[in-house]
Amino acid sequence: MAGNLRLRQHWDDVCARCSAGWTLLRHRGPGQVQFWFIALGIGIAAAFAAVLFRLGISAVQGLAYGHFDSGSIHTFAAGLPWYWVMIVPIVGGLIVGQILHHFTPDGRVRSVADVIEGAALKDGRVERRAGLASALASLTTLGTGGSTGREGPVVHLAAVISTKVSNLINADGITGRDLLGCAVAAAVSASFNAPIAGALFALEVILRHFALHAFAPIVIASAAGTVINRMVFGDVTQFMLTKPPALEFYQELPAFLILGLVSGLIAVAMMKAIFWADDTGSALQARVGLPRWLRPVIAGALLGAIAVPFPHIIGVGYETTTAALTGSLLAHEAIVFCALKVVAVAVTMAGRMGGGVFSPSLMVGALAGLAFGLVATSLFPDSSGAVTLYALAGMGAVSAAVLGAPISTTLIVFELTGDWQTGLAVMVSVSLSTALSSRLVDRSFFLTQLERRNIHLAAGPQAYLLAMFGVARVMRPVGGERPVDEDACWQLIREGLYVDAGATLETAMPLFDRMGVAFLPVVTLTGEDHAPELKGALYQVDALKAYNRALAATAAEEHS
Repeated sequence: MAGNLRLRQHWDDVCARCSAGWTLLRHRGPGQVQFWFIALGIGIAAAFAAVLFRLGISAVQGLAYGHFDSGSIHTFAAGLPWYWVMIVPIVGGLIVGQILHHFTPDGRVRSVADVIEGAALKDGRVERRAGLASALASLTTLGTGGSTGREGPVVHLAAVISTKVSNLINADGITGRDLLGCAVAAAVSASFNAPIAGALFALEVILRHFALHAFAPIVIASAAGTVINRMVFGDVTQFMLTKPPALEFYQELPAFLILGLVSGLIAVAMMKAIFWADDTGSALQARVGLPRWLRPVIAGALLGAIAVPFPHIIGVGYETTTAALTGSLLAHEAIVFCALKVVAVAVTMAGRMGGGVFSPSLMVGALAGLAFGLVATSLFPDSSGAVTLYALAGMGAVSAAVLGAPISTTLIVFELTGDWQTGLAVMVSVSLSTALSSRLVDRSFFLTQLERRNIHLAAGPQAYLLAMFGVARVMRPVGGERPVDEDACWQLIREGLYVDAGATLETAMPLFDRMGVAFLPVVTLTGEDHAPELKGALYQVDALKAYNRALAATAAEEHS
């Protein structure tokens, strides 16, 4: 009896300590050791989510087409009845439309751009309900003939997991962003068996800095993702090359410089095509009053019509990409398939069907590089190496330009193919393609997406930090501790000089520069027939102090 009492007291003591530790963790955030364990846990969870997403695509594809292997779906679909190839993406579009209509506020799939926005502006958080719906919609799209990639949904799904954990432990901005980076790194690593590229993708694309405090936990999470991938799929590369391509060193490098420029233009054309198709679809939808759930259905019908004669556009396109990397296509086939893939990706994205752009950019780049290489080696046969090297370099160059990530893309190309001997050619092509494309769009596909939503991240913290501060947060309120000259405020209001209480410093700061005033009245507009309600005054000196503190905090995070 006494033993049972002591055991119960010991158990109560353990529960009390755990409860106290959890309360401390939620209110003060994790310590260094706790953070590393949490980062590892998030990495494992994100990796399993990525693996399950990949297996889910295969399962849906098996149900839709009767073939589970995404690496040979094009060959299999070519033998199916035309009406089946036509109807599968239509049914998939109908399912996607219903999911997005009921579970997202705007019918839009969340992807990598939203994760970048969450890292920069929302303390490492993303929308959870819309994110889960987007993952389900993208899984359906990729399993029923949609012509996009799986990396976008996987990255956002990982961000949903890190958001849940960040909210549970009440993580601050720096911790939330680091956990987000860990989740993304593990998801990319588990999806592609690419641990180095997974870690660098999280740093280069999502966090957009290489701070030391984030590097170690992100690498650990990425390594965990790779282990889980190899436990499920084995230690195999995504693309199997028949033989290492050879480079005729000095003589051939000018050709890869030209390939880089050509690839940059192709990447820009692909991005512009997606944006043009999206704008055209939105304009037509508004003009005819099309229900938003019907938009993916129409896109599915268009995809089915293309897939009947050209099943190569179905899914992520790894079969055709492998054919390009092994030199199994003729020049005219590579050109036609490249153009059709760009059209199919634009239709899928404009139809709001979901998916990512990385895998399609790999396919487009490999096809474009192969076509370029066939021409180049035929013109200069005595000073040319293997034509497949051009496909490999083109794959890296186009995808790097689309992602705006030359470092991680170069490495992921090596990890996807297992070929590290051709680094010079790939690096030369990647550097020129990204240098050219970044001047024709807002640095990358994702940042251009955000720019189109008036979210200005491409120019750096000095541009987007102003949007993080609401005027009401910085103003001196009427009746507050710091005095406000109400008479002077009303005089400015009568002159039409004021700022709405719901605005941000991004709106207010240009007014200071243009009007040359020391402060602006902050008002609430209640309607045309009612006078504005004075809430306070926004002083330029207060706005500048808040902006400078934010810049200093950002710089400290990026260099710590």
